[in-house]
Amino acid sequence: MNTIPIGALVSILVMLVLASGFFSGSETALMSLNRYRLRHQANNGNKAAQRTARLLENPDRLISLILLGNNFVNILASAIATVIALRLMGEAGIAVATGLLTIIILVFAEVTPKTFATRRAEQFAFIASAVYQPLMVVTYPLVAATNWISSKILKLFNTEAISSEDEHLSSEELRTVLNETAGMVPQRHRDMLLNILDLGTVSVNDIMVPRNEIVGIDLEDPWDEVIRDISDSPHSRLLVFRENVDNVVGFIYLRKMLDALRSGKITREYLESVVRDPYFIPEGTTLTVQLLNFQRQKRRVGLVVDEYGDIQGMLTLEDILEEIVGEFDNDPQIAPSEIRPQPDGSFIVDGNAQVRNLNKSLNWSLPSEGPKTLNGIVVEHFENFPPQGAVFTFNGHPMTILAVEDNRVQQVRIEPAQFDETDEDANGSRIAASN
Repeated sequence: MNTIPIGALVSILVMLVLASGFFSGSETALMSLNRYRLRHQANNGNKAAQRTARLLENPDRLISLILLGNNFVNILASAIATVIALRLMGEAGIAVATGLLTIIILVFAEVTPKTFATRRAEQFAFIASAVYQPLMVVTYPLVAATNWISSKILKLFNTEAISSEDEHLSSEELRTVLNETAGMVPQRHRDMLLNILDLGTVSVNDIMVPRNEIVGIDLEDPWDEVIRDISDSPHSRLLVFRENVDNVVGFIYLRKMLDALRSGKITREYLESVVRDPYFIPEGTTLTVQLLNFQRQKRRVGLVVDEYGDIQGMLTLEDILEEIVGEFDNDPQIAPSEIRPQPDGSFIVDGNAQVRNLNKSLNWSLPSEGPKTLNGIVVEHFENFPPQGAVFTFNGHPMTILAVEDNRVQQVRIEPAQFDETDEDANGSRIAASN
């Protein structure tokens, strides 16, 4: 190198520093790419994205190539800087060259390119992939040998490679991703996607119409009353039974009976001929499973039964869809009719109100692992039907029983949560009762 002019050595040094910056920046850009965006672009035919995705299929080889190149240019730059310092300042220049080169590499080959790469990761990575693709072929033997040695060393530490399954997002991780898409995905759409993720954690018991609220037709009733029930029904499907719900016959679809109703030719025999066999749903079935079951069975309504075959409630396809998109016939910003806000900030709530509806409508966090309705919460707490005016506190919310009829709590006044650390019980809920 003593015959090479100083100017040429300086030019080579500058090029090596720039090359080092390219290797450092490209490593940051490639490793910080949004893999899902990259996969989407590759599937849409973006050549640069396809090339980059192929490189990232073997990250071990790619990192080895980058580190080989980066270390090579850094070591060569150090050697050239030493030669320049010796020729200009003698042995004293070695220390100067070491300190000066350290600062230059830190600023121009590490911090600056890596910062730029984090801000322009996609553009930087696409350019770098065009360079690394042929380099990967040329340096394959050296890269393969380096990886083999590295793998043998890693085995000593019992370190295994991450499987492709570990890169998949869990439902909770996907929920976090959706919550961070504010501004890119409309709030309404984001809520729907999050509700879909929740379907797997909600069972049919949580949203079904309770047994005592099922509306249907009793074939043992007088015929005039049956016709009136059909004509006045706001529902498109009605349960048909004899005497009580346990003796279920099936379901009728009112759409199929319109012509007969208009012509007045509907008879009891005709009614029984259009009844469709009942469809039963095991209690505890998740909404995700049941949605697929409705689709496979080509059904829109079913009866939820327990392990003994006793009917617990009724579920429709619309009930599941409302869990995703919200109530069809209500403004999502308005509380359901079963929840009535009061001027003092409290709420008068019907006893049949679902706990999940309370939590969703009022942004509360009442526990829903036990009773599914407000009536169930009250009865479980008192272990009996409380008298009117009874007061207790549940999960920090003071509750007053306003009406009890027919072995059911009809109305409860619920006030905003007022936590008191001294009232916390072993289960984490605050409960204090008085009659």
